[in-house]
Amino acid sequence: MPSVAIIGASQIRQKYGNRAVRAYLRRGWTVYPVNPNETTVEGLPVFRSVADIPGPVDRATVYVPPEVGIKLLPEFKAKGIAEIFLNPGSESEALVAEAERLGLNAIQACSIIDIGERP
Repeated sequence: MPSVAIIGASQIRQKYGNRAVRAYLRRGWTVYPVNPNETTVEGLPVFRSVADIPGPVDRATVYVPPEVGIKLLPEFKAKGIAEIFLNPGSESEALVAEAERLGLNAIQACSIIDIGERP
């Protein structure tokens, strides 16, 4: 099964950081919620950062503001994450430019739609 780190996962079910957790679980992905301010989301343990996730991560899907996301790009590169989905509202020109500079595969699209779910 592919794995996904959901950056900005939330306990609040109306937030996209929670909707993504539920959508990826429904599709059979291994889900790693990431948020330094949460302990569990949808019954899953939450990691403070992608660096804390044991083993490889295939995809990161980002639900944090661009000024936060840009600081996380070096962690994504160090973890060897193949795809970084920048969901609407999480992207900026500076973040995309930095992702490209680091050689990251940054995709500006809704990752929930990408896996065939409705947000």
